[in-house]
Amino acid sequence: MALMVGAMTIHNIQPGPQVMSSNPELFWGLIASMWIGNAMLVVLNLPLIGIWVKLLAVPYRWLFPAIVLFCAIGVYSTNNNVFDIWLVGLFGIIGYAFVKLGCEPAPLLLGLILGPMMEETLRRSLVLAQGDWSVFVTRPLSATLLAVAVLLLIVVLSPSIKKRREEAFVED
Repeated sequence: MALMVGAMTIHNIQPGPQVMSSNPELFWGLIASMWIGNAMLVVLNLPLIGIWVKLLAVPYRWLFPAIVLFCAIGVYSTNNNVFDIWLVGLFGIIGYAFVKLGCEPAPLLLGLILGPMMEETLRRSLVLAQGDWSVFVTRPLSATLLAVAVLLLIVVLSPSIKKRREEAFVED
């Protein structure tokens, strides 16, 4: 879903419920492509299920380099540029570091996709408020949404804080 929202944003299509009325050909094209894609998956996967099961038996030490090789071929074939392969390698190393640090990729992807839209909306709000940041806490709707966000943040973080406090005060 994040990739679809990102693709729509790149093509200057505002994602949301208005897509059905503003771009009906895109919306119904997506629906039709999903139906066709699912039908093709059924037709291809039923006879080839034995091959897919055998593919699971391929050792990881052979499968991983093959996947990396096909990714590199795909990246190179889009622009015929070696720099793109180095860029993929760099982002692979960054991704590996994020996995080792325990960072989730989904929130990062959502932040990269939704961040520019949120920034534009914040800028528009500040222009309407003539640069006054207090509009976010003085208006009832925005104050309520901020309070709910802070409350949800406290609810999500409180078990980990409690667990860390219990671990800190355990006597050896």
